[in-house]
Amino acid sequence: MKKRDRLIIVLLVLLMCGYFLYPTIKWYTAVPQETKDLASGSNEQIREYARGQATRDLRTIKDLVASDAEAAVPAEFVYLEKTAKTNYKAMKKDVPSWNITTLCAGFYTEKDMFDTIEQHYRTTIVGVKTLSDNVLQLGLDLKGGMSILLDADTAAYEEKAGKSASDAEIKTLVNQDIEILQTRIDQFGVSEPEIRLQGDDQILIEIPGATDPERVNTFLQGKGSLLFQIVDETLSTKLNEYFTENPSEAYTDTGAIKQPDFLPAGKIAAGYYTKDSYGIDELQRFVVIDSEIGLDGIHLESAQTGTNGITGQPVVNFHLDAVGGDAFYKFTSTHVGDAMAVVMDGKVKSIATINEPIRQDVQISGFSADEASALAIVLRTAALPIELIVSSQQSVGATLGEDAVAAGLEAILIGLVLVVLFMVIYYGASGLVADLALVFNLLIMLSVLSALHFTLTLTSIAGLILTLGMAVDANVIIYERIREELRLGKSSQASIRAGFGKAFWTIMDANITTIIAALVLSQLGSSSVKGFANTLAIGIISSLFTSLFVSHLIFDATVTDKEGAKLHIGRVK
Repeated sequence: MKKRDRLIIVLLVLLMCGYFLYPTIKWYTAVPQETKDLASGSNEQIREYARGQATRDLRTIKDLVASDAEAAVPAEFVYLEKTAKTNYKAMKKDVPSWNITTLCAGFYTEKDMFDTIEQHYRTTIVGVKTLSDNVLQLGLDLKGGMSILLDADTAAYEEKAGKSASDAEIKTLVNQDIEILQTRIDQFGVSEPEIRLQGDDQILIEIPGATDPERVNTFLQGKGSLLFQIVDETLSTKLNEYFTENPSEAYTDTGAIKQPDFLPAGKIAAGYYTKDSYGIDELQRFVVIDSEIGLDGIHLESAQTGTNGITGQPVVNFHLDAVGGDAFYKFTSTHVGDAMAVVMDGKVKSIATINEPIRQDVQISGFSADEASALAIVLRTAALPIELIVSSQQSVGATLGEDAVAAGLEAILIGLVLVVLFMVIYYGASGLVADLALVFNLLIMLSVLSALHFTLTLTSIAGLILTLGMAVDANVIIYERIREELRLGKSSQASIRAGFGKAFWTIMDANITTIIAALVLSQLGSSSVKGFANTLAIGIISSLFTSLFVSHLIFDATVTDKEGAKLHIGRVK
């Protein structure tokens, strides 16, 4: 391969490293801790914060207008000028010079200004929340995370089974729950969770890094409950009118929707929900559905997300088993022209008219992309053998104190500096090449870990350090081979070619066997061992690239391709 082509490959790798590391660098250097804390909270907390800030800012603006109507627009409210300018043009008015009064006149109502301010705060926090999904997080032992304790709902299981359950049976069911939760967590992409049995009927889950509580609850509490039921549109209209006239009768003391006396047997009052701008379920209206279930989610064989080719909206495509397909075909055949509700965990999420009988392939919409993906995962991994109740859910601090973490980082830095100095002292200018390859190797490893959304724990850092040592070892092997060639009286150019050529298979043999061991550990090890193995495997591949490709390119550019150029590689004799 030509030197120019190799240089282009190295530059492309550098650009990719910068692209994948940018979110991590921005997160840890440019985002204030207060904003990080807000972004790691629940959607309800973000909504409360945005509305609270909007209320405060609107009050400040009104007070400013009252005290000085000609005051300049404060810097923190300059962003409102863009919306005000758009509104002026829509009202076919000239855009004035800005002051606090003309700014307020650029909004149709006070509510319009409030919504704009709230959207500004929401966009900022949600943007940071999205950024946090793409950064290299620290684990529970380094930074903390989320700890959840789940209790097995023994009473509900015994009621459903119609018999009492022994302690051994409950323990077996809880172990089955652990296997399903592990599958769900893996598919959701949460890094290195620790899931273990506590006692006989409890599950302790520790998830490192800043984790979205709603996302966690989706796979912890998602029971795969998906039902298809017919909607009674006449009774639905009557129910909405009744609750509008009697709002105090809409809910029970526990917040559940009441079942009015005028609903006949076989009819159920439910709520139709859609996601608001914060991704929170919001009640739109009330719906009356038949208690008869047209299809239960247990008959789903596969569930995949997709996009409607016409509307572009997210959809979920289901394939039913033979029993479910026959039952659903019979059900939809008798209800052609009726409205059918898609009920997920007791909430009506979508309503569609049955135009023709449906057999085994079902497509439903009315979900956000994230919700559709979450639903598909929960259904693919089946319902939990025994339902779980969240006993406690809390953020936890790092198991290592800040002093211990600082001491560890200091040790890593000292070790790295000593290696760099040794290579320079022992191999001269060639040692600098090895040091450059070492830094490049570290950059590649961190960028790959960031791109794969890995969470760094102590074991991951151990794999990182071990790989850096092995990367230096590869350069030592190459350099010693080059020295051997120089002792035979060969030129610098010939020695470099022979040294890299002879060292190639030695380095490949050692690293391939290590990769095999890392792959075995990643498949059979515990979560902490997997973190070590994955980091080790990534590091080995990147070290092969830097030692055999990048270092070779530097030598070719500085020595091999230049007649008479002298190779500085320490003492040869």
